[in-house]
Amino acid sequence: MTTTRRLLGLGALGLLPAAVLGVFFLLPVSGMVARGLVVDGSFEPGAVLEVLTRPRTGRVVWFTVWSSAVATLVAVLLGLPAAYSLHRLEWTGRRVVRACLLVPFVLPTVVVGVAFRQLIGESGPLGPLALDGTAWAILAGLVFFNVSVVIRVVGSAWESLDSRPGEAAAALGASPAQVFRTVTWPALRPAVVSAASVVFLFCATGFGVVLVLGGLAFSTVETEIYLLTTDLLDLQAAAALSLVQLVAVTGLLVLAGRLRAVPDPTVRRTTAPPRRPRRGDLAPLGATALLLLAIATPVLSLVVGSFREALPGGGSTWSLENYRALTGQGDNQALLVPVADALVTSIRVAVDATWMALLLGGLLAVLLTRRSRSRTERRVRSVLDGLFMLPLGVSAVTLGFGFLITLDEPPLDLRDSPLLIPLAQALVALPLVVRTLVPVLAGVDDRLRQAAASLGAGPVRALLTVDLPVVWRPLLASGGFAFAVSLGEFGATSFLARPDAPTLPVVIFRLIGHPGRLNYGMALAACVVLAATTALVMLAVERLRVPSLGAL
Repeated sequence: MTTTRRLLGLGALGLLPAAVLGVFFLLPVSGMVARGLVVDGSFEPGAVLEVLTRPRTGRVVWFTVWSSAVATLVAVLLGLPAAYSLHRLEWTGRRVVRACLLVPFVLPTVVVGVAFRQLIGESGPLGPLALDGTAWAILAGLVFFNVSVVIRVVGSAWESLDSRPGEAAAALGASPAQVFRTVTWPALRPAVVSAASVVFLFCATGFGVVLVLGGLAFSTVETEIYLLTTDLLDLQAAAALSLVQLVAVTGLLVLAGRLRAVPDPTVRRTTAPPRRPRRGDLAPLGATALLLLAIATPVLSLVVGSFREALPGGGSTWSLENYRALTGQGDNQALLVPVADALVTSIRVAVDATWMALLLGGLLAVLLTRRSRSRTERRVRSVLDGLFMLPLGVSAVTLGFGFLITLDEPPLDLRDSPLLIPLAQALVALPLVVRTLVPVLAGVDDRLRQAAASLGAGPVRALLTVDLPVVWRPLLASGGFAFAVSLGEFGATSFLARPDAPTLPVVIFRLIGHPGRLNYGMALAACVVLAATTALVMLAVERLRVPSLGAL
């Protein structure tokens, strides 16, 4: 009877997340798969093969693979020295630098793209290098966006390594290079491989960066899905590519999960305090300083450009005109609504997406971390864990495309619902919330809950008195991450935003797509406003000292 009651409670706790997952994930994804495999009412898998054998599809897939691989390699090579400097050494300003290097990961991808265009464009500081419209610009944008993942994931692992084996090897005459090769690297390698797999995934799905910097010359699978849907109206080809991407991304996530789930039992995990730098640490410290400069350069170029007003006869002057124009609609009525209204819409949508992600993620975290007292209960939790992590295997573009083709007719005609975009963004942020909360709740001693229950506390009272004091900081941090991710989400929103109620990333993309000096200046100013808002949220999250990215 007790087992049955616990299973019923388990089902009740997972009812709301399961309903949301079924309607707003499984239904759109299945509809997308059906659109790619079913032609005129009959099952036609050859339609997918026809799309995959197109010459352009081959070029798109090849560019996606090689650009993601090269960007991942560069991000790892740049991130390793910074991870060491920021997590193993103690120096003035370390926390500020660490926070600054975290911000690029949560910057909207469209902002990253515009910042690099401003930096390498004809009138930009690096214009003479002629990098605009090249694959090198895309690679730089992808590395900029993802190097912080390497720093966080590898840095957290490095911080927890026991320093005594390395000290013993050094005492026996091993050089620093030998200590790293024989002691540190074997213990650190799983974290590096795991970080690399996650970065490769993020590079392969870096929608906004490639869309802004690639133009018509370069396209990844994600941008090709977008172009097939919005420009060519070839929904079947877009569905076929989405299906291929779904399989590939899911495989990558399974690989990353296995690499993360098998820690080395011989490595002792501690919380090693950082030490003062020595002469041998000058190289990684210098590399960190150069990385900070490389991260700051496109951001500073974006900020400076937003305060420059282009003159009709050529040249520019310092001015606030770009910011004053945010209350208007740009040259030749480029926008249906002012940028200021789009910012209000973005904040409102982000607030809704945040509480949805926290509600669903909190329920899932509680569901997955409670102690299983029977084999059946353990199996049920394992199945639910895998089921609710399915959104990790679908990119935001694919999810938005699925929403577009399945939730547009009765009985689920939600195209005009104000909650459609927040729900899509909540699903995008949900894995981050769950990955942040689960390790914390799993670390709570279950005997404390049992003691509270023995004193007469119900499940809710035990949750408030035992779990909440431990989880409130990670809860706030995950809420901040969800808000920042939602504020800059562009992949799914680009499909779902209505012309009369766009979010700020959608407006920025429209502005850079319309000719006119004022339109481009407004895009720069809007990027600065969006980036500053996101950065303030992330700096607040960093003060909570919750390593959320390390949980990925």
